[in-house]
Amino acid sequence: MDAIRAMGLRKNFGHTQALDGLDLVVDQGEVHGFLGPNGAGKSTTIRALLGQLRINAGNAKIFGMDCWEQSVQAHRRLAYVPGDVSLWPGLTGGACIDILGRLQGGAHPRRRRELIERFDLDPTKRTRTYSKGNRQKVALVAALSTNADLFLLDEPTSGLDPLMEDVFQQCVHDLKRNGHTVLLSSHILSEAEALCDRVSIVRRGVVVRHGTLAELRSHTLTSVSAVTAKPVHGLRELDGVVDLHSDVRPDGVHISFRAGRDALGRAVNYVVASDPATLTVEPPSLDELFRTNFHTEAGAPTPVGAR
Repeated sequence: MDAIRAMGLRKNFGHTQALDGLDLVVDQGEVHGFLGPNGAGKSTTIRALLGQLRINAGNAKIFGMDCWEQSVQAHRRLAYVPGDVSLWPGLTGGACIDILGRLQGGAHPRRRRELIERFDLDPTKRTRTYSKGNRQKVALVAALSTNADLFLLDEPTSGLDPLMEDVFQQCVHDLKRNGHTVLLSSHILSEAEALCDRVSIVRRGVVVRHGTLAELRSHTLTSVSAVTAKPVHGLRELDGVVDLHSDVRPDGVHISFRAGRDALGRAVNYVVASDPATLTVEPPSLDELFRTNFHTEAGAPTPVGAR
């Protein structure tokens, strides 16, 4: 059974179409990245999964339970962290953690203490004195100290400094090792690249790409750069090689290009035949994959690794 199965989700707010037939499937035990620009429909999807809003069409289920009709039962198996946390200003951070933890099934005391220490949070202070980052820590500690099967994390590191982002990544790795499922909505692409087994890229309310990073990269270009003892011949005639630049310098021929998967092997062989002093082959990053999908005009959805 899938942890999340949302098929054909449609949601309108007046004349604005937030979701336009969105499909999202998350396997149990995986960390799934949910990526897209502001206004793409990520938060609307998560609110639908939480049963906070009723969709106009389609169906969404968590562990086989309808997210609207069986939201109470579904909530017993999930924990949620929003990207903008509001807390009770007169309560301490520790009191808020306890309340939020009880709402999400109950926090494990030892785990709670460990997370407070790892996130360097003072739980004795009133939350009115907290920065945005500290408020985010309260929500993270409350959620991560529970034994939920599914964690819905919507921009969870918003306001955290880089050191605390590293702590968060370690916590997500711990969740995966223990068999939990994570849906991670994030604008920090390096974070998603480091954590996610699969990603879904959403644009204008519909998923336009989904799959593992390897599957997504197979549809993009790999960057190659080298310094060779002599000019490299044959690249310009090779289909699938683009952005070719070659420059003769005192230390050798500096060459760079990008190549598709079908052309990559032959292109690298041409470089190797020219006696390279250095050779770097760099697969496309998630950041480049993201730019590829959002710097072009939207067409029909093109699933990658569709199941």
